[in-house]
Amino acid sequence: MITRRGFLSHSTAMTTLALAPLNAQEKSAASKTQSRVMSGSSVAATVHPLASQAAVSMMAQGGNAIDAAIAASVYLSVVDGHNSGLGGGCLMLIRRSDGSLHAIDGREKAPASASKDMFFKNGVADVKLSQDGPLACGVPGLIAALHSAHSRFGKLPWGDLFVPAIRAAHDGCKVSRSNYNTIKAEQEVIKRFPASAKVLLKSDGSLYEIGETLIQRDLAKTLESIAKNGRDWFYQGEFAEQCASHLREQGGMLTLNDFKNYEAKDRPPVRTNYRGFQVVGFPTPSSGGIHIQQMLQILSRFPLKQLYEQGDSVNYYHVLGEAMKLAFADRAHYLGDSDFVEVPSFLTSMEYTDALAKRIDMEKSTRVPGHNDSKSNAIDDGKKHTTHMTTADRDGNWVALTATVNTSWGNKMIVPGTGVVLNDEMDDFSISPGVPNAFGLVGSRANAIEPGKRPLSSMSPTIVLDAMNEPSLTCGAAGGPRIINATLQTLLRCMDLGTSMGDAIAASRIHHQWQPDLLYCESSLGGPYSREGGSNNPIVESLKAKGHEVKLIGNIAIAQGIERAKKEPDGGVALIAACDPRGEGMAAVI
Repeated sequence: MITRRGFLSHSTAMTTLALAPLNAQEKSAASKTQSRVMSGSSVAATVHPLASQAAVSMMAQGGNAIDAAIAASVYLSVVDGHNSGLGGGCLMLIRRSDGSLHAIDGREKAPASASKDMFFKNGVADVKLSQDGPLACGVPGLIAALHSAHSRFGKLPWGDLFVPAIRAAHDGCKVSRSNYNTIKAEQEVIKRFPASAKVLLKSDGSLYEIGETLIQRDLAKTLESIAKNGRDWFYQGEFAEQCASHLREQGGMLTLNDFKNYEAKDRPPVRTNYRGFQVVGFPTPSSGGIHIQQMLQILSRFPLKQLYEQGDSVNYYHVLGEAMKLAFADRAHYLGDSDFVEVPSFLTSMEYTDALAKRIDMEKSTRVPGHNDSKSNAIDDGKKHTTHMTTADRDGNWVALTATVNTSWGNKMIVPGTGVVLNDEMDDFSISPGVPNAFGLVGSRANAIEPGKRPLSSMSPTIVLDAMNEPSLTCGAAGGPRIINATLQTLLRCMDLGTSMGDAIAASRIHHQWQPDLLYCESSLGGPYSREGGSNNPIVESLKAKGHEVKLIGNIAIAQGIERAKKEPDGGVALIAACDPRGEGMAAVI
């Protein structure tokens, strides 16, 4: 039997080996890993440099892209816990070297005792109850999804994938800019929960500064237990019991049976043919796959490359904004967990998307009526959440994985003694028709709360295949509903405009989600993303002249991606990984 001390000693030794370059070629690659865009035979792109390093270390030890993605995901639970972690969920899209495609749904689920009026006070929906505290939490799905992928497709032992994360939690990691900013923004809520304050704040209640070391020994112990005992320890053993007991004491609904009954589900991927490519997306409970398909079919009726190259490219952005508006109106009305509601097949029929395309007026912005036209709240640009990571190996295995705890630090509760941050995914349901959630999204009865139901998600992991059915590129993003449109724009720049993945991710973006009826624009629109964009952008002014109500926003999502370049003289394939300049991520390669 391995004791905790023995496992940790073993872990530290293994991690040192895993993160050290194994030969001169890897040493040269490792020396260049502090770069946003990198090329190699096996690659990873995440929002944190050390998570990317953890991913490629698994491939250097003989693991594949699935192993790498799992290692990166659990590592991010340590260094990027405000975005994702063990107490959250994920959607995982895999293209294996044999050509098979797999969509693993690790989305959180509502408790068995959940009800449509659980967030009402005196007959009025109280969104704070769905965003902070014990009622906001759904059953976590991340570990179940990662375990499902590993048990079928992984190469390295399960426990080895946790080694880098265990060391980072035990020895401590430096507080990043996003760690600091999100703790600062949520500190008053965090202070309501002693276990959370104990981990995320100093003993005097002050903030850890950027660059200071944050040690998470309880989280290290939890990671060790999952590494040694597998998913059952989390869903049927000690963690499930501790979590259910703590939530019950605080007035929550999750029970031990909710954990025991959770399963990750295999879903049929969504496939779209677009200008010679096959775009593979995630089905419901993701709304991303369906609506990216819908928008691609709408946009296939327009000469996007020509529009982009004409004048100041205003017509390109105008068409994109109008297509987004049409798709998000459908999202609000029709979509929900397909295990509970029937998602209309006509949404992606060519007849229907052709009809939507004909509604776009090239001269002016048009109003899109819907089932509810009430003004919802504008997007809160400060609510960072979710993370997207992607890996690919020399054998042709590719992974696009988007993970989340929903809003920053989830429901703000850490289960005492575990270090695990819990999600606030219940806020992604439509808690009442027409009532916007934390991201300004409204929904209908299709996304209403029901026991065991999975809330609608904007997560959009995507893989694109070429005419030979080989992987050509993959991308995804973080940022609430902005995920869908950021992923769409990255795809369009690569497929229509011939842009490299790095430049496509770095380009400035727009976003429209139907309600509120605003076209969000980054101020550097028309060029690479810059935090220093001016207020008199000519494209923005031209969009206003077409009738768009424009709102400038700091950034529209944070994306990561990989593209296949060209075959090397020895027959090998060069892969290029790219991270978003809006975030703090770095690519890593071997």
